[in-house]
Amino acid sequence: MVNPDQPFPDASFDRSSSSSRRPPRGSNQNGMRQFNERVVLQAIRLHGELPKAELARVTGLSTQTISMIVNALLDEGLLLKREPLRGRIGQPSVPIALDPEGAWAIGVKVGRQHADVLLVDFLGRVHHREGLPYAWPDPEHLPAALLAMIRRCREALSARMLPLDRPERLCGIGVAAPLSIGGWTGLFGMPEAQARTWETLDLAGHLATATGLPVHAAKDTVAASLAELVGGEGRRLRNFLYIFVDTFSGGGLVLDSRLHPGAHGNAGAIGSMPLAVPGAGTASTQLLGAASLLNLQRLYETARIDPSAALDERALEPPWHPHTLAWLGNASRALAMAIVGASCVLDIDDVVIDGVIDRRLLARLIAQSGDALDAHCWEGVRRPRLHAGSIGSDARALGGALLPLHADFAPHPEVFLKADPRRQDSN
Repeated sequence: MVNPDQPFPDASFDRSSSSSRRPPRGSNQNGMRQFNERVVLQAIRLHGELPKAELARVTGLSTQTISMIVNALLDEGLLLKREPLRGRIGQPSVPIALDPEGAWAIGVKVGRQHADVLLVDFLGRVHHREGLPYAWPDPEHLPAALLAMIRRCREALSARMLPLDRPERLCGIGVAAPLSIGGWTGLFGMPEAQARTWETLDLAGHLATATGLPVHAAKDTVAASLAELVGGEGRRLRNFLYIFVDTFSGGGLVLDSRLHPGAHGNAGAIGSMPLAVPGAGTASTQLLGAASLLNLQRLYETARIDPSAALDERALEPPWHPHTLAWLGNASRALAMAIVGASCVLDIDDVVIDGVIDRRLLARLIAQSGDALDAHCWEGVRRPRLHAGSIGSDARALGGALLPLHADFAPHPEVFLKADPRRQDSN
């Protein structure tokens, strides 16, 4: 039986500026039917296209209920029929699949040096992208730039739907941004005035007002964790710490196959983890001071070579290679220390590491982090396995786009408090 509320997390981490198109309802006949619709959609998302009989098996719903739900979702344009499977005993079975055109969402990632806006379909596939580099995120001008990129995404969607004679079905916008985007001004170099403005700017609310769409927000690395949980290594891992290497490194946490945001939406904030015991009157060094790309870029700048090479294959080529090796040594030891601490507290099985860096550099970082773990004592604690993330630089924007799709189409088992919703059946 499929776990109907996975791989999407609870909605508790999502800070939404407006209601979704298909909100969860109370524990009544209509609410249960909508919940079962979401279970069916989730089962197909997890397992791929399935005939009705197989859908009944994996969801635990009756064949009659499945038939009614599938027919309704076909009429709504969320599902479509594939070619019948022939060559078997009995009537040919017809696989049912998600309709890629059935729902759309826009994902917005606001980073410390780059913003991205993606248009994704119901399957999470990217159809249009916009990008904007900057020295630091300017709260005075960035919202208008984001709105321009969102407008172009909507224009691309309209152009796509017009020949098909179909409505746009745009669910909303998901925003992925650091919770403390104005923090670490001394390390990052953002002007103090701009940093203070970010503390009071409601970016999600601004975008909702300007676009008229539901806007959902989450910490950028939590959104990236969601993308990995839904479409990457997380589909097969039950408990893992997620680490994303960017200008500043951060992370997210998945426990029991569910995204765990923490009390303030900041679980997995490994960038703030200390690397040493602080001295008298001094603060300890944080992990982001050793395992973030800003440090690699600073090494390149000191050597007077292009710092943008930190983001591509040049990082492992002359003249950048020697500086990259120095960074790899420090970053891998810092990540290993964070992984050991997280393992002691959380008893996790796995760690997934991803980032905006070239995949060869990511592989080197993971391998050297594994070597650095060998230097630690594992007496009394389980050593986790290390995995490379599968999504890369799109993870945060893609995770943002999944937020409105989650709000509209993922099951919410907490709505049904009187019984296990996976065992409910309703006609």
